[in-house]
Order: sequence, then C-alpha cells, then structure tokens
Amino acid sequence: MSRRFFDYNFGIKRPKELKKLPEVLTKDEVARMVHCLDNIKHKLIIQVLYDSGLRVSELVNLKINDINFLRKVIHVKAGKGGKDRLTIISNRVLAGISEYLLEYQPLGYLFESHEAGVKMSARSIQKIIAKAAKSAKINKRVSAHTLRHSFATYLLETGVNLRYIQALLGHVRLETTQAYTKVSGLAISGIISPCGA
Repeated sequence: MSRRFFDYNFGIKRPKELKKLPEVLTKDEVARMVHCLDNIKHKLIIQVLYDSGLRVSELVNLKINDINFLRKVIHVKAGKGGKDRLTIISNRVLAGISEYLLEYQPLGYLFESHEAGVKMSARSIQKIIAKAAKSAKINKRVSAHTLRHSFATYLLETGVNLRYIQALLGHVRLETTQAYTKVSGLAISGIISPCGA
C-alpha cells in the first residue's frame, strides 16, 4: 500500500486540541505575593508584570529609558512579532521604581543580574514568582504569564474595552484577547440565566 494512502485523510476532520482556560490571580493574591518578599527588586518584578501586562521576555529587555514617568507608560520595544507598543503603569509602581533606582542604580536594563549592565534571565524571574506564590500559599500554578493573564482579566472586569486590552497586550488577533471573557467572573455574573436572577 502506498504512503499516499496513509497521508490522505478522507475528509475526516481531526478533533481540535482542548485549550485550558488561563489561570488568573485576584488583586489580593498578588498583594500577598508581594508582601511575602523582603527584596525591593523582587517585589517590583511582580508589581511591574501585574501592573503593565508585560511578557517575561519583555520585562527582561525593559530598559530604564523605556519608562515614561510623566505620561505613565512603558514603551515595549520589539515585543512578540518584533512590534513596538505602549502599555500602562501606575503612579504607585512608578514610585516603587524611583525608590528602586536610587537603591540599586542599574546602568541600562531595569532589572539587572548580579553583573552590572547585564539583564536578568527569564528563568531567574520565574523562580522569584514561584517562590512568592509558594510563600503566599497560593495553590495555583503561578508564572509570569499568570500575572499577565491577571492584568488582562482585571481590565476586562473594570470595563475596559477589549480593543484597548488587545493593544496593551500586543495581541495581533482580537480572538486571543477574547479568551479573557471566559475567565472573567464579573462578565459571567452579569449574565442572567433563562430562569431569571
């Protein structure tokens, strides 16, 4: 029997892969993680990820000059797909960054390794996050991407338009951003069932 026979699918569609809903943290859980850490740098790593929705790769490449303290934005340069974008950052986290800069005095990258001028590794950042989650007794699989998911879900629950969330996250397709409607408790609680409230 020829190989072509086995390659031919006879018009039968393969079942789609099951996609798990993204794990998200509440504001309280993130606050507990931050509170469990003594190191200002480690606290700030979690705060920036949650406050701005950055990918871990974007965080390690973040330079001090990419933060606009006046406009309260972060300029993400060459993010996923090589695209630039702007995302938000709060006054509270900016104040933390200012304090951190005075203490650590990094040369270029916001978060440097033990060697001056050399950026931290993504692996080191993931270890900090995992340690904080364990110390905070959070029984979820927590990573840098969990904080990104939590950022997006929080924005959705506070009424931010999906298109704006898409732009802040740097998603090419709106469908990717729409996944957060599946984990938003507020979005679900606002829907009335056929039997009434």
